[in-house]
Amino acid sequence: MAVNEVEAKGFNPGLIVLLVIGGLLLTFLVGNYVLYTYAQKNLPPKKKKPVSKKKMKRERLKQGVAPPGE
Repeated sequence: MAVNEVEAKGFNPGLIVLLVIGGLLLTFLVGNYVLYTYAQKNLPPKKKKPVSKKKMKRERLKQGVAPPGE
C-alpha cells in the first residue's frame, strides 16, 4: 500500500520520458515540414545536369544532323 501511494503522488517517470521523446519527435517532424514548405516557395529549382557530349552526338544523329568533324 505504501509503495502505491508514493507513485500516485508523483508523475510516472516512464510517462515523462515518453512524453519528452514524443514531444521532441513531433517538434522535429513539424520543423522539417515547415522548412520543406519554405524551401519549396523561396529557393530556386535545382539546375539540370549538363548533357554529356556522347548524348548530344547521339541526339544529333537521331535528328539526321552530322556532328562537326565527321
